[in-house]
Amino acid sequence: MKYKLYEEWKALIEEHLLDFLPDVDMNSLSLKESMEYSLETGGKRVRPVLLLAACHFCGGEVISALPYACALEYIHTYSLIHDDLPAMDNDDLRRGKPTNHKVFGEDMAILAGDGLLNSAYEVMNKDMLLYLDQPFLLNQRVRAAYEISKGAGCRGMIAGQVADVEIEGKICSKELLDYIHLNKTAALLVAAVRAGAYLGGSNRQKLDDLTEYAECIGLAFQIADDLLDLFGDEAVVGKKLGVDQKLKKATFPALWGVENSREKLRELTDRAVSIMIDYLEDGEFFVDLARKLAVRIK
Repeated sequence: MKYKLYEEWKALIEEHLLDFLPDVDMNSLSLKESMEYSLETGGKRVRPVLLLAACHFCGGEVISALPYACALEYIHTYSLIHDDLPAMDNDDLRRGKPTNHKVFGEDMAILAGDGLLNSAYEVMNKDMLLYLDQPFLLNQRVRAAYEISKGAGCRGMIAGQVADVEIEGKICSKELLDYIHLNKTAALLVAAVRAGAYLGGSNRQKLDDLTEYAECIGLAFQIADDLLDLFGDEAVVGKKLGVDQKLKKATFPALWGVENSREKLRELTDRAVSIMIDYLEDGEFFVDLARKLAVRIK
């Protein structure tokens, strides 16, 4: 199938999202319910979609990349569950529904996040075991799993979260702000395209271009989120707005101003488009995605 539309990739993820979750013992069914609750609250599925699209772009078999795409969404979902906890952002809503800890309690929400994170690594390792006698294909999967692990870890998403928490209520430099969001937001997007590229057998040029593209849309995505927190519609965004100001978080509008933030969003989007537009029809999906992520802010 020739995938072109974002919704086609997303539908494939939705169809298989729960397929790779490990079986849970009867004595731990509440854990499964909590994990599945957050996985099924919807969302854009940007990260797994990007992984599949990158794999396809680089000539790989999309179906074989599904375990890694779903594992990536498990990691992203765990991070949202933990972000919403009272000790972090203390949110009541996520995607228009009560947050996990509001439904299952803080203790189960923490454990559900832990369960999703560990399930992601179990899923990827289980898939790698199928290729022990095929070194080339195994190598691709090891590299993909490494990219996802690095992007989610203490040199990626968690590093950004730590800096974000520690700078609350303090003066933040523009350089530190970029560091926070290149890690907190962009790192998993970079991991998505690099993992997909390795699974697709990418050459160095495509890998480098996808990496820079993901860094650009990662920062653009965060700027758009920061602006939405100020000017968005709560019913559309699906969560309480004004949280960043309340927590005195370091945001692009706070440091750059609203109009300069809008301009930086446009510049990053234009750069992302310029990277992929030379690939013509093969890069069309990535060009369209960069533009669609940007127009969430009018």
